[in-house]
Amino acid sequence: MGAPSIQAPHAEPVEADELDEPVAVEVERREGRVESGAHGERLDRWLSSLAGEFSRNHLQTLIEGGQVRVDGQAITSCSRRVSAGQRIEMTLLPTPESQAFRAEPVALPVVFEDEHLLVIDKPAGLVVHPAPGNWSGTVLNGLLAYHAGAAALPRAGIVHRLDKDTSGLMVVAKTLSAMTALTRAIAAREVHREYLALVHGVLRRAAFSIDAPIGRDPVSRIKMAVVPGGRAARTDVALLAARDAVSAVRCTLHTGRTHQIRVHMASCGHALLADSLYGGRELLGLTRQALHAHRLGFAHPVSRQALDFNAILPADLLAAWQQIVGAQPGAGSDTMRSQG
Repeated sequence: MGAPSIQAPHAEPVEADELDEPVAVEVERREGRVESGAHGERLDRWLSSLAGEFSRNHLQTLIEGGQVRVDGQAITSCSRRVSAGQRIEMTLLPTPESQAFRAEPVALPVVFEDEHLLVIDKPAGLVVHPAPGNWSGTVLNGLLAYHAGAAALPRAGIVHRLDKDTSGLMVVAKTLSAMTALTRAIAAREVHREYLALVHGVLRRAAFSIDAPIGRDPVSRIKMAVVPGGRAARTDVALLAARDAVSAVRCTLHTGRTHQIRVHMASCGHALLADSLYGGRELLGLTRQALHAHRLGFAHPVSRQALDFNAILPADLLAAWQQIVGAQPGAGSDTMRSQG
């Protein structure tokens, strides 16, 4: 490839309306001329010589977004062939990944907080950690805005996660010492986590354990599955009620593998309602997986006081739950309870 003739880059602030409030983003503009040796190359390939530190995929995104001009004309085709002597300009917007770890106003329903930790009741639809497709508006972004100490902590103090469409309780550390202690407690299985779920079918047993290893699905990379050689995973299941081929269950985690309850229940023929990824169908008005982190119990990482929290079902899951069980679990009790 013929090396392009490059003019010195310069940076200037532009406005990127990625959220409700416009955020100033530092961008860089570069330009160069196509040398004779590069005549006929694809535009996206040629740009790699102008901005080699960026992935070709990101450069293609910039082209398709109108950030590249050839002889003053915006070009949005990555396969466009360049010609010797053409002047090419590009605006290098930051990658989504580089923008992910920043403070953003995100509503975090806090049910408990002290100087060491906080417990939140995460709503369904809120992503916990930035990832492809969700680089902003996550719990992590909200934590960075919520308290100054989050910026000094790995993952802003997040010690465990809930899936995007799972609602319920999460504990988050506010100091490094608390984060270390909570992480160790989870690894030692000293944190008690109970979930409420609605599943297809009627369970044959009132209580049982699913002890089956979980790993990446060998067919679909977006799914997990029970696979030989996967990581050890155990879920205790208790039947609470059943009606019209739907069971209300309580699941207690002994491990915290990705999608654990969803995978374990589907593996025994009882996929969660509305969990389309694992074979669940929309039912009882639910359009997201019927899973809620109902109870969270652990010893305070500093005082060692026993803490026990309960989160009531959100409206969508409560309406479906009442059709099977007839009552809110824990009705009449406080949303949060701590015990000395």
